Amino acid sequence: MKQIYLDNAATTIVDSKVIDTMLPYFKAKFGNASSQHFKGKEAKEALDKSREVIAKEINAKSEEIIFTSGGTESNNLALKGLFFSNYPKKNHIITTKIEHDSILNVCRFLEKQGVKVTYLDVDNEGFINIDDLKKTITEKTIVVSIIHGNNEIGTIQNLERIGEICKERGVLFHTDACQSFTKTEIDAKKQNLDLITLNSHKIHGPKGVGGLFIKNGITITPLFHGGGHERKLRSGTENISGIVGFSKAVEIINSKDIQKMEKLRDKLITGVLKISNTRLNGSIKNRLCNNINISFNNIEGEAIGGHLENRGIYASTGSACMSNTLETSHVLKALGLPPLESNSSLRMSISKYTTDEEINYVLKELPKIVEKLRRISPLVN
Repeated sequence: MKQIYLDNAATTIVDSKVIDTMLPYFKAKFGNASSQHFKGKEAKEALDKSREVIAKEINAKSEEIIFTSGGTESNNLALKGLFFSNYPKKNHIITTKIEHDSILNVCRFLEKQGVKVTYLDVDNEGFINIDDLKKTITEKTIVVSIIHGNNEIGTIQNLERIGEICKERGVLFHTDACQSFTKTEIDAKKQNLDLITLNSHKIHGPKGVGGLFIKNGITITPLFHGGGHERKLRSGTENISGIVGFSKAVEIINSKDIQKMEKLRDKLITGVLKISNTRLNGSIKNRLCNNINISFNNIEGEAIGGHLENRGIYASTGSACMSNTLETSHVLKALGLPPLESNSSLRMSISKYTTDEEINYVLKELPKIVEKLRRISPLVN
């Protein structure tokens, strides 16, 4: 049976070039980057080089990159670290209703500590209203945190415009760029970004490693206290093998990969929308190169996913972080979709390894699955 993986927004296969780059750091170059002998310096050199690669990708300085265990830790460090540094002088955070749970749950935690959080609405494609943002910024605002490319619907926010407003109003701007990093432009200077969350395993790097860009001059309180690693902002022995793999993944992605994904994404969207009573969720134009999210109406997305898996096709009904619950997607709810429509959604996310033949197979099998499920669905008239 064919094995077609279309859940790359959840995680990606590690590139073989990344694995080859990592292997020496498990055995031959296993040193601790804080050690002063040759083995330590060998590891430190790899750490410094990796930091430079990732900084260059977002037009930042190498010392502005802090390595973490992934996107969740980076988001926690960004918001909690700014809260601890600014409260009670400032006590307000602005975010959106379509953030990843590692932002929303941090905000809920901080509300219990005395922070006031504004959750911005989005339109039916997932974009914030710029005027709403302007109205909500006050002298008490600590940070504006807005996701770049949404993990469920793929909508890409206009960071440059948001950054302009934040700069004009003198408020810090953070973005969660876990899904968009290397897939679309991120420029810390051009987009007036103060903090950027990055991770490795969405771009064919290893799991368990990520980064946080913190612009020079920003005061942030660490979550971990110890030996003072990572500019004293993230204590703990650095995961050199993972960091080296992360930087290699950044190094090898190229524009041809992006163009290929865009072409296959559009082919899949066009083909699926030929099925009657379907809807594309998110923006058609400003969309991540690998994201397809479709509502099929009156049939369960879980059922579609199960039938696809029986045919060797692996997709998702939403964010992998929440797929083990039966809750309606908070992202689709924010778009204004009713629960029945939200629960009929399916997310397919491709990678640079996805082939034209695989897309053809999906477009052959998916209409048959939908037709079968609609025949037996009590929700279809």
